[in-house]
Amino acid sequence: MSDSKVFLLDCTLRDGGYYNNWDFDADLVREYLQAVASAGIDYVELGLRGFPRHGFRGGYAYSSDAFLASLPLVPGVCYGVMVNASELVQHAEGPLAAVALLFACAQGSPVDLVRIASHAHEFEAVLPACRWLKQQGYRVGINLMQIAEQSDETILRLAASAQQFGLDVLYFADSMGSLSPVDVRAIIALLRREWDGPLGIHAHDNRALAHANTLEAIAAGATWVDGTVLGMGRGPGNARIEYLAMQHGKRNLSALLQLVSRRFQPMQQRYGWGTNPYYYLAGMHGIHPTYVQEMLADSRYSDSDLLVAIQALRTSGGKKYNPDTLEASRHFYHGAPRGEWAPQEWLADREVLLLGSGTGVVRHRDAIEHYIRKADPVVLALNTQTDISPELIHLRAACHPLRLMADGAEHVQLPQPLITPASMLPEDVLNSLKGKALLDFGLSIDRQGFGFQARHCTLPTSLVAAYALAVAASGRARRVLLAGFDGYPGEDPRNVEVNDVLEAYQAQHAVPELLAVTPTRYQVPCSSIYAL
Repeated sequence: MSDSKVFLLDCTLRDGGYYNNWDFDADLVREYLQAVASAGIDYVELGLRGFPRHGFRGGYAYSSDAFLASLPLVPGVCYGVMVNASELVQHAEGPLAAVALLFACAQGSPVDLVRIASHAHEFEAVLPACRWLKQQGYRVGINLMQIAEQSDETILRLAASAQQFGLDVLYFADSMGSLSPVDVRAIIALLRREWDGPLGIHAHDNRALAHANTLEAIAAGATWVDGTVLGMGRGPGNARIEYLAMQHGKRNLSALLQLVSRRFQPMQQRYGWGTNPYYYLAGMHGIHPTYVQEMLADSRYSDSDLLVAIQALRTSGGKKYNPDTLEASRHFYHGAPRGEWAPQEWLADREVLLLGSGTGVVRHRDAIEHYIRKADPVVLALNTQTDISPELIHLRAACHPLRLMADGAEHVQLPQPLITPASMLPEDVLNSLKGKALLDFGLSIDRQGFGFQARHCTLPTSLVAAYALAVAASGRARRVLLAGFDGYPGEDPRNVEVNDVLEAYQAQHAVPELLAVTPTRYQVPCSSIYAL
């Protein structure tokens, strides 16, 4: 382990703000500042500093000098803020003008340290802004984000560029939580070939390695390390500052540990940060953890949806977070719908048995298969449902772009034709379905309700169940039997969403009768597969 002093930097108010819109309770902040000061934490990053953005964010999202001056800052701690390089680089007048708008001279500011979080493509463009901040009297660092995604040549080039600008510290961030201790040591060795100043690490805990990676970085010569209280931070969170404080012999930890149990453990139960299998998978595949964070907070995503989305994000730009990606994937279809296949060819005046993904299909499989052989309905399975004999399934329906991409290889192996909006799908989704027999039935999304045409439909949501019901209505089916439409337990809000769709469907003129034939929590007429 290095004999150099190790500086502990706590960034709870900045990184933890991704869970509460940087709107921390004043009493909590007062207790927090006193606790980290008592624990001997060297630096506290009080928040972000940047330009106004759409929507409400609390004071720690902007961390103006006026706001910070109103806080009960404790003497003996150095305070910092972080700036996103993207805000400087994208400013109309350039990075230097942008940083001059955000900062005055350090002499009159509560801020001692400014860190700039930079992607590789922004790094060299913001170095002059770092020099300007140094001239104003600030300590300055750069956090090189997503370092695991960079080539050795890029890392060496950026380290050499940083060397020319006299930064106080060069950090690297394991943004995706994908690094191992072996990787950390290799990155530090690489950086050291061009950078001889202080090195720091900001570790994410996707694979429960944040603490181990931080200790490995210290052993390899890093002298600045980040942590947060109880690991509170974007996605799975970070190394825990209380563990780092213990590791480095800090005294007076009582107040900090009481803060963890009284204040932060209830917050963790509320917001749900911390590693789990989904963050672990995201870390393995280099997917930005905010995708997982957003899906975990959205009750519309089931466990299977999460796995499907992670699988799809592996091949569709998941390394960079785009807040529109998930919502766009749920409501991809817009504009005039188009399609080439008319469901009437298969369904006119026929009974349709719709197979959902609930356990009702497995539990009552024998009865369902007996009914199919007796009554000869058209059997339409949702997505990759395979809980009855494949020769009894006639068609499949799928329309969610992410799910189609993730399930593409499985669909290609399944024998049934797939009803999907083929002519409206993105090229990468179509490529995943290459070789599959597709029945092109178009759709558009309009929250006002359903519409049924010969070769396309309008839906209030891109739920595959709504799409399959529209296929039945457009095909002029006589009746639709629902099997495996169990619903969700308890007060799960997804029940409300599906019930709203079913209610809107049944309110349409001349749609097929709906009848659930396995147990359901949904508000539809229900009978029994055994009574048919």
